[in-house]
Amino acid sequence: MQRQIVNKFLELYGGEASTVSKFFAPGRVNLIGEHIDYNGGYVFPCAIDFGTYAAARKRDDDRIRFATLNFDLRVEVDVNDITYLEEHDWTNYPKGVIKEFIKKGHKIGGFDILYYGNIPNGSGLSSSASLEVLTAVVVNDLFDCNEDMVEMVKMSQMAENQFVGVNCGIMDQFACGMGKLDHAILLDCQTLEYKYAPLKLDGYKIVIGNTKKRRGLADSKYNERRSECQYALECLQKELNIKNLCEINIEEFEKNKQLIDKEIPRNRAEHAVEENMRVKEAVEALNKGDIITFGKLMNASHESLKDLYEVTGVELDTMVEESRKIEGTIGSRMTGAGFGGCTVSIVKEDSVDKFIEQVGKNYEARTGLKPEFYVANVGNGAGKIN
Repeated sequence: MQRQIVNKFLELYGGEASTVSKFFAPGRVNLIGEHIDYNGGYVFPCAIDFGTYAAARKRDDDRIRFATLNFDLRVEVDVNDITYLEEHDWTNYPKGVIKEFIKKGHKIGGFDILYYGNIPNGSGLSSSASLEVLTAVVVNDLFDCNEDMVEMVKMSQMAENQFVGVNCGIMDQFACGMGKLDHAILLDCQTLEYKYAPLKLDGYKIVIGNTKKRRGLADSKYNERRSECQYALECLQKELNIKNLCEINIEEFEKNKQLIDKEIPRNRAEHAVEENMRVKEAVEALNKGDIITFGKLMNASHESLKDLYEVTGVELDTMVEESRKIEGTIGSRMTGAGFGGCTVSIVKEDSVDKFIEQVGKNYEARTGLKPEFYVANVGNGAGKIN
């Protein structure tokens, strides 16, 4: 892939291979800890070994030329006039990141860049965050900006929030930037405190299943869930001195849940409190090398997202049901916002082919949708390729 992108870069922009720098940023998958980042809880993502590549080279002027092997659109801009333009489509993401560097006072000049992403489109594995963090690493390297990775992660999120106008949290960019080989990241999205937990999957693989169901409901239902959680929090705050739902443990919740006078907000709060506890238990299990317990916690997470949080839907539930029928599956759950998108399963290595064949066939028979599957390894975060 590296050779291919450099060759294509030289075809497009000319020059010598020795003048071209290569970079990579991964996608990510959240293993457990869903819909609790905005409730003060932990998320537990890992970087995966497919993502976005770039070849880049500085220019002697102020022009930036963007191209990708994924789409035909090419864009050229002046570094002194970076604005959001709808017709610039995908390039608005890297443009927003470059703008963040300029806002911080860095002197950024012109450069040529060619991207290639092998994160499947619309899979929910964070192609936009991968593209943003990758651009930050490129700019940081080409222009000697000396920003550390956590700062570049924040700048990438800021670019998506303010320049592109998508109100995403920080988990995606953080996992793409701070991923570590064979580890997942226990991250507090409020404070950005984090720790790595070993994810030694000896004899097992992470299999991501794309339901191919468009996540049309996700945005409106996301806002609805947030307000239901806020209602539950306000009810609990009448008696408890807490800022977030995830500050209390299950015992405290059971003692005080009658304060939440409506059933739906009570269910949402129950999911948040229990899911946060599951994340902590999952990390403990991995620290002991207990992948079986980790799988059981993944299963419990999905049931809670289905019954208490109600963000799964027919397609995700069907894929999880079919995944669990395969003998080598030790855990399977939805990942991401819900209402479509992907599942993540931990599957015995020698059962992976059977898993893909059987789950694919049965899921399609039940839903009429043809799914896609990706076998992912746990990889490092973004960086320069030497």
